[in-house]
Amino acid sequence: MAHKDHKIIFTGPVGAGKTTAIASISDIEPIRTDEQASDMTTRRKPATTVAMDYGMIRLGPTEKVHLYGTPGQERFDFMWEILTQGGIGLVLLLDNTRPTPFEDMKFYVKAFHEFISSTRLVIGITQMDTRSSPTLDDYVRQMKELDIDAPIFEVDARRREDVSSLIQAMLLSIDPVI
Repeated sequence: MAHKDHKIIFTGPVGAGKTTAIASISDIEPIRTDEQASDMTTRRKPATTVAMDYGMIRLGPTEKVHLYGTPGQERFDFMWEILTQGGIGLVLLLDNTRPTPFEDMKFYVKAFHEFISSTRLVIGITQMDTRSSPTLDDYVRQMKELDIDAPIFEVDARRREDVSSLIQAMLLSIDPVI
């Protein structure tokens, strides 16, 4: 039986839920590279990812999905290209409570354009229970303006089921018989 490994990248701004999402679904204890925040990030959270987060889920006895979370701060963007190598898709998490979530979306879609043009993109919107506007329909309209077709979900990064939906959407968009 051949072993099959997949690699999915989680990205998005600081505080969008990347570390939490990976921790909520990983079958292993996640590896985190958090450090104490020392810049404007301290307004959102006390620690931030500086290299990557890593987790893994098993899809069966011979199939695994490796989950890599990028640092959210743009100053660590050199890690983005490294982490996307060999990836099958990108999960973009956006925090609906940030001042300009559409600008965040446009920034990350542009920053990862080359990667997502040859793979798949799935978007998860967090914190919609805290702030219901913009709506999912608003995000869909914004993606249409960018001429990008990607499934968009409301997610709670702490809920395994929500994160699982993102990963399943990714895998099914690549291979509907998985």
